[in-house]
Amino acid sequence: MEIIVRPPETLSWNTTQARCVIGRGGVTSNKKEGDSATPAGRFPLRRVMYRPDRRKPPFTGLPISALGADDGWCDEPGNASYNQLIKLPFSASHEALWRADNVYDVIVELGYNDDPIIPGLGSAIFMHVARPKYDSTEGCVALALEDLLTLLSQCDETAVLSVMMP
Repeated sequence: MEIIVRPPETLSWNTTQARCVIGRGGVTSNKKEGDSATPAGRFPLRRVMYRPDRRKPPFTGLPISALGADDGWCDEPGNASYNQLIKLPFSASHEALWRADNVYDVIVELGYNDDPIIPGLGSAIFMHVARPKYDSTEGCVALALEDLLTLLSQCDETAVLSVMMP
């Protein structure tokens, strides 16, 4: 299945369309760490992570794992764990995945800059839950929880996310 993001705010798959939000830096074909842009391209959906204290595991054909309070994601280009799941505490720059807000209650890890990982080309590019006012992201694709759960219910390991240039 192909999931298509057409900036600035449309995500579609099969015959379904949903509102989404992208990075405040827009879409780029030249992604760099910290630019707040969403990378253009075609990315496999690697796995789904979720907050087990807030919800049941989403129904999906993708690999799934529960987040822990000590989970994070390294965003330090010079670190050997760059663009990878890490355990906290962690001395290098990172993002905590266990957040007070609800945006990471369900996270889809996208296959961006991971095969191979190239330092500085961007990290922590996910599909996740949008904020209530659909505020822009730091480079991820976000949509309403209900839309994300519906989408995931139709995904298997062949699903890809295609982010188009505007």
